[in-house]
Amino acid sequence: MGHFHQKLSFREKVGYSLGDGAANLVFQVLMAYQFMFFTQILGLSPKAAGLLFLIGRFFDAFTDPAMGFVADRTKTKWGRFRPWLIWSALPFAAIFWLTFTSPGWSPTGQMVYAYLMYFLLMAVYTVNNVPYCALNGVMTGDVDERTSLSTYRFVCVTIVSFIVQGMTLPLVDKFGQGDDAKGWSITMGIFAVVTIFLFVICFFSVKERVEPDPDQQSSAKQDMLDTFKNRPWVILFSATLMIFIMLVVRGGSLPLFMEHIADRQSLADFIGSMGLQSVDGVAPTGFGKFLNAFGYLLKPDHSNVPGVAYGIMGMLGTFTMFLGVLCSKPLSKLFGKRMVFVGSLVVTTFVTLWLFYIPSTNVRAMLWQSALWGLAYGPTVPLLWSMIADTADYSEWKTGRRATGFTFAGVVFALKFGLGVGGYIQGLILAQYGYEGGAELAERAMTGIRVASSVAPAAFIIAAVAILLFYPISKELNYQIGDDLAKRRKERAGE
Repeated sequence: MGHFHQKLSFREKVGYSLGDGAANLVFQVLMAYQFMFFTQILGLSPKAAGLLFLIGRFFDAFTDPAMGFVADRTKTKWGRFRPWLIWSALPFAAIFWLTFTSPGWSPTGQMVYAYLMYFLLMAVYTVNNVPYCALNGVMTGDVDERTSLSTYRFVCVTIVSFIVQGMTLPLVDKFGQGDDAKGWSITMGIFAVVTIFLFVICFFSVKERVEPDPDQQSSAKQDMLDTFKNRPWVILFSATLMIFIMLVVRGGSLPLFMEHIADRQSLADFIGSMGLQSVDGVAPTGFGKFLNAFGYLLKPDHSNVPGVAYGIMGMLGTFTMFLGVLCSKPLSKLFGKRMVFVGSLVVTTFVTLWLFYIPSTNVRAMLWQSALWGLAYGPTVPLLWSMIADTADYSEWKTGRRATGFTFAGVVFALKFGLGVGGYIQGLILAQYGYEGGAELAERAMTGIRVASSVAPAAFIIAAVAILLFYPISKELNYQIGDDLAKRRKERAGE
């Protein structure tokens, strides 16, 4: 039996993917470095930083759904969701840069500044990202093409992750020249400018095609009721929350793992064996000179070893995640989205736990763990957003009403709530084990970093797997819903 097809061009898929590339220059920085920056540069305590991230999420409890309602009711010649990309690009970039720029005030002033900028960043992130994510559900009604669109999107995200995880700390060190606050400000300023260009390209590349029934009555209350009665959506919302708590707890702890757990001399020896060091004070030529431009050569005092090591591990894991993302569409067509999602998370759980048992001197094992983690987790990345679009279809199929913006807003809220709760939990774990920052840590604090890097994230992955076992949209039902909705739209159009 043939199914409904609505293909998108290569140009449009690439253009759409650049929008998430821009957003992820912000999101990946938050996921990996927010705890480090707010504690080490702005001077907040672990508990104060964790509380900031948590309070920010309660703020989002209102902004995300509100933006979903607004976006669903926006009507312009460019569509409902697309114009928000261009309207929000400049303020998003500016506030992102300010958030990661220290004003150098008193401790109280630093804390007030941190709270203000973080709240503003989360608000403008909502204004930009809720409409962007909703585009996935209205650019095409083809369920397989949505997975393809999500795959393109997360190929771009993977490239950005490669850049953020691999280059941020070396660039901060290079531009700061001993002044980390200056290094962060310059590096984030470069990232911010790039986001503007990527959002503009995305805006001019995409088109909205799936419209709600023109006779559908506008009702914010009914949109909310339909969404919370949508069982697949509720399950995905809950699983997304668990997954992003995991990503933040793990991602925020890995730089600390490289700094405090991994043996510095073993890391230096390994990095040196790759040729990433100067010899007798003379930097290498050729490719070594290129790497030096991004701060990738070891300093004679080895002070930048953790940053370079984290960059190498991050780039390796991101490369293998890229391979996993590419496998997402063929695997989901063969086995169905739900089965691939759950299977990938199960493997990711075991790989995550492995890090706890790796000796501090075994750099090769750390590399293998990073590579396998990216490969295992990769297929889930595009599937999540494709499945959210499927839940919007499910609601329309059941009720005759479509609220794409609100459907995606809820899951964006789960994503950002996970970002805040994850940061709070990371702070609690490290505080519980006596972590207070600084170069020298007690053995108990180092154990806390191991737990936050492996055991705690694995627990949240297991919770996500348990939730997804109840997801009701099978491969067969997915195709049936897509075909039925396509038929209804043709009938409305009089075709």
